[in-house]
Amino acid sequence: MTNLLGLFSTLMDIIFLLIPLALLLVGIAISSFIWAVNKDQFEDLKGPAHSILLDDDRPEYLSNRTQNSVD
Repeated sequence: MTNLLGLFSTLMDIIFLLIPLALLLVGIAISSFIWAVNKDQFEDLKGPAHSILLDDDRPEYLSNRTQNSVD
C-alpha cells in the first residue's frame, strides 16, 4: 500500500510540473502566431511560389550577365 501511495505522489509531482510547462508552451505558440499576423507574414502566400516560376535563369541570359559584369 505504501508503494502505491508513493507512486501516486510521484505522478502528482510530475503533473504539477507538466501542466504549467504545457501552458507556457501554448502561450509561446499563441504569441508567435499573433506576432506573425501583426508583421504581415501571411499577407502574400502565392507570390513567392509564383516568383520561382517567373525567374529568368536561361543559360544565355546568365552567360551575357557574367560577361557584362567582367567587362
